[in-house]
Amino acid sequence: MRKFNNPLENVRIASPCSADWEQMFGDERKRFCGDCKLNVYNLSAMSRTEAENFLTAAEGRVCVRYFARTDGTVITQDCPVGWEKFKRRTRRMATAMASLIATLLAGLFAVSVFSRRTNAVVGEMIPYATPTPRPRTTPTPPPLMGAIRPNTDHSDRPTMGKISVRGKESN
Repeated sequence: MRKFNNPLENVRIASPCSADWEQMFGDERKRFCGDCKLNVYNLSAMSRTEAENFLTAAEGRVCVRYFARTDGTVITQDCPVGWEKFKRRTRRMATAMASLIATLLAGLFAVSVFSRRTNAVVGEMIPYATPTPRPRTTPTPPPLMGAIRPNTDHSDRPTMGKISVRGKESN
């Protein structure tokens, strides 16, 4: 003879309901179903002790909602296996996010270091860019000074003749 020791191990749904849980009014533990006109109790939102006490005290027709593993055991709110899986998944996500942020900050730091070059003055940073070409300059000739000689030739013709360079005549 089989011994009855845990009501959660013997929970079975006699006739599955097609009503949508999200369309019912209530909270995560209990909602009212307009199709069957009963309250539907979510066993997976209760602790194991609360769910066992509820099933033991239930009389008459009761509608329940629960999540079960492949072996048929009911998952409750304080399920250690499910909680460990949730914590492990959360830990992985937090580690991945921390790694992503650290990589992003390291990349930004590397870009800022290599995109600047230091000037001769310590601590002064100049943005690194391609140098702009400077125009070539010719040396400025020394200024000429002296008295102006008035032009005595008042012709409209251009003046032509030999050029004297430092006392020498050129052809």
